Amino acid sequence: MLILASASPRRRQLLQGLGLSFDVRPQNCEEVSDAALPQDYVTQIALQKACSALKGAGEGDVVLAADTVVCLENTILGKPGALAQARQMLEQLSGRTHKVCTGLVLMSHSRTLTHWEETAVTFYPLSREMIDWYLSTGEPMDKAGSYGIQGKGALLVQRVEGDFYNVVGLPLAPLARLFSEMGLPWAGEGGRGPLLDDPA
Repeated sequence: MLILASASPRRRQLLQGLGLSFDVRPQNCEEVSDAALPQDYVTQIALQKACSALKGAGEGDVVLAADTVVCLENTILGKPGALAQARQMLEQLSGRTHKVCTGLVLMSHSRTLTHWEETAVTFYPLSREMIDWYLSTGEPMDKAGSYGIQGKGALLVQRVEGDFYNVVGLPLAPLARLFSEMGLPWAGEGGRGPLLDDPA
């Protein structure tokens, strides 16, 4: 059984879109990391979630855990704790390029695979009216960096350089390759063969 150690509806929907069967078991980890780099931070947090979920997993189960952060220069922007914090984040991101980093972990009782993905996202300059409107939608409050690119937050984004699904919270192509390396089906309806890279 594949176990998704995440409460994110977006990750759940993306996995469902591949036709995969899985069980959702969110983990309430403390999420503590002393990592200086965002790629190390998200990988450490994803590992914590995976280890927690594996404690209740069966012998043949595999846990998928992920963590996503928005990083502006050297500052990690997580989920806002209040409306004022969401406003501050959006003002910081306005007219600038930031990075979205996701750590992926696939873990069984005998093996652990990790991967991190980074995508650059550039915002349009945001007027106060645009920020007020977006805050009024309520969408920013459960999103890293206070925006969701798959929703109304798409109106804030000028350019994406890299994996779009990484910004949503689950980079699918790298994840499929982790599944293949673990010997798992990487999609439903016949997606069980080897996943080959393009020939050199």
